[in-house]
Amino acid sequence: MTEPAKKKRNITRWIVVLLLVAIGVMGSIFPPVKPVVMLPGEPLIEHGIQLPIVGEVKFTNTILTTIIIDLLLIFMAFSVKRNLGDATRPSKGIAAVFELLMGALFSMSLTTAGKKWARTIFPIMATIILMVLVSNLIKLVPGMETIGLMKESHGKGYAKTEVIPGVLSFLTAEEVNPEESGEHAYEVVPFFRSPSTDLSFTAAIALVAVFMVQVIGVLSNGVGYFSKFLNTGRFVKMWTKKDLGPFEVINPFIDIFVGILETVSEIAKIVSFSFRLLGSMFGGAILAMVIGTLVPVAFSGIMFLELFFGVIQALVFGMLTLVFMTVATQSHGHDEAEHGEAH
Repeated sequence: MTEPAKKKRNITRWIVVLLLVAIGVMGSIFPPVKPVVMLPGEPLIEHGIQLPIVGEVKFTNTILTTIIIDLLLIFMAFSVKRNLGDATRPSKGIAAVFELLMGALFSMSLTTAGKKWARTIFPIMATIILMVLVSNLIKLVPGMETIGLMKESHGKGYAKTEVIPGVLSFLTAEEVNPEESGEHAYEVVPFFRSPSTDLSFTAAIALVAVFMVQVIGVLSNGVGYFSKFLNTGRFVKMWTKKDLGPFEVINPFIDIFVGILETVSEIAKIVSFSFRLLGSMFGGAILAMVIGTLVPVAFSGIMFLELFFGVIQALVFGMLTLVFMTVATQSHGHDEAEHGEAH
């Protein structure tokens, strides 16, 4: 490694260390206060939009953050395209990082799905990973889930200190119980909140992933792909034969039962995808809030764990999608067996 590269790496290390120390020190001086803890996103506007069938849809802080993430990814895509290298010049800046990341993901797709389907599956898998990754990591941005609308709490809350009366205030670490002290207590509804902590977002991503698994299955196997869910071929043929053996009677019913299990399995994938990501990220947010309140010095360590689990969960989500899509491209064994019998 060259001397300038070594110096650059050392500087980067020192910057990371100083940031972690600064978070710990600031957490000690200004202990974090608990935001409003709600599983769904908190509405930023009192009255939502009334839609047919769906009902009232409110504009929440997770929807606002999702829009910001979408715009950020679009901006990054154009930036990468502009700075992407070619045979005569290397990629620069963020394009070089993305080129390395996309190369690793495509290599994983090629190894798992093979040459025939890697180029079809890769864009879907990579998009899901990027969306989930940014959604997980955006919670580490300063001000995320801490800056928002201040409202009076009906139960326990915190004392309010006004910096600019009526415009800018912050909550102190002093907890207030209005029933005992008679003072007003306040809580914060954040403007921005990680979409990964909202079940609506994780369920939507899960639905897209499982739906695209079915699309890949149809592209690879045609309409016959759905025979794995509704395999009645041998059941229908059974009634046209005479002198059936015991297995020829039982096997058609086994096929139908297996089809039911396959259907339940696809529904279970949606539930599993949704709650795995939600549980990890929402639980991490609650853990950071509790530890930050009880032991402010340890707040930087919790943020490091949030970074680690955010990356891991995005990779797990994408890799599982890749595996399910690869499995969907495989032909069904019972179809091949029937063709063999016909020949």
